[in-house]
Amino acid sequence: MIKEDLQKLILPDTAGVYFFIGPSKEILYIGKATSLRNRIRSYFTTDINEKRSELIAKMVSESRKVEWTVTDSTLEALILETNLIRTHKPTYNTRSKDDKSYNHLIITNEDWPRVLVVRGKDLVEKFNEEEILYQFGPFTSGVLFKEALKIIRKLFKFYDTKKPIGTEKSRVIRGQIDFNRQIGLYPNEQDIVSYNKTIRHIRLFFEGKKHQVIKELHKDMMRLAKKQEFELAETFKRKIYALEHIQDISLIRDDTKIYRDTNNLRIEAYDVAHHAGKDMVGVMVVIEGGEPAKSEYKKFKIKTVNKANDTAALKEILERRLLHTEWPYPQIIVVDGSTAQKNVAENVLKKNGVVIPVVAVVKDEKHRPQKLIATKSLKEKYKDYILLANAESHRFAVTYHRSKRKIVK
Repeated sequence: MIKEDLQKLILPDTAGVYFFIGPSKEILYIGKATSLRNRIRSYFTTDINEKRSELIAKMVSESRKVEWTVTDSTLEALILETNLIRTHKPTYNTRSKDDKSYNHLIITNEDWPRVLVVRGKDLVEKFNEEEILYQFGPFTSGVLFKEALKIIRKLFKFYDTKKPIGTEKSRVIRGQIDFNRQIGLYPNEQDIVSYNKTIRHIRLFFEGKKHQVIKELHKDMMRLAKKQEFELAETFKRKIYALEHIQDISLIRDDTKIYRDTNNLRIEAYDVAHHAGKDMVGVMVVIEGGEPAKSEYKKFKIKTVNKANDTAALKEILERRLLHTEWPYPQIIVVDGSTAQKNVAENVLKKNGVVIPVVAVVKDEKHRPQKLIATKSLKEKYKDYILLANAESHRFAVTYHRSKRKIVK
């Protein structure tokens, strides 16, 4: 498969799982993505060998097409990817030699099943087949796996004690379990039927059957409402809402905790060009996966500014850009200038209810970058990509301005 084949596809900018398909319709590789569009495109850069590996480059060249399945969130993409890899065992989904260190989720086969996180090596060393009721994994993304468990923990109370319930020999341990029951971390000891239903829902969630869980919870909610047990019904309603609105709670963070990897990173950079305030133009360039996405570059003829006023021109450009809701939002916005430009950009974003970190690139009199005005984490992690975006926006703005002046003359 080549880049030209990719351009024929309408790739969704949503979370999901993608499949590279071989000449005999076999699945060569399965991956997950926060943005299917950005991730799949990242496989078709000129330096795929360096950014990924020779093995992945070989896989792309052997593939004949790409298919995908959209999910409601990246967390669910993680679960679906894990389940599909276990089922299909694609050739190029090579695991690390140290795959025994990956996390697994197990549900124990006990009167009060426990939900435990276990390393691959401990599955064999510490448990036998009869002791495990359900098993999921391996989960290679530790961050997302932990976030999935946090969400499950908020929705469902379950035991994760080291020893099976009822085998505690120490009064201290029994006291800790009783205390955790009292503060709501563990289920009520008397309600084994409800607990078993909770275990079932956790299993269904990790099987990728979230909608079935929602359906069963809705049925329980309606039953309780009919019995006029409205407080209990409300707890089920909250669970349903939380499951329907996971939408990557784990990935909505401030710019100090951007978990998207560089292959998924989208940067938009803006610059203004004019000659003493005449023939003023602006541009937007896009860097995706560390590469210029030239098909997404945009030109703006400034309409509201008649004299040299770069910040006012930038304000107009950003306001017009935000009207295009069909254009995907970036993870970082880069502006050419200083604090004034950064403030203008942030004010426009705030006014439109958009939260995206803004970086300003300060230049010297020869237009060479001197410093970045941004958080420490953004500068440390993405400096090279930010400077690339800024340089490309300046080049594109100057080229557009020159072409416009020639036309006018």
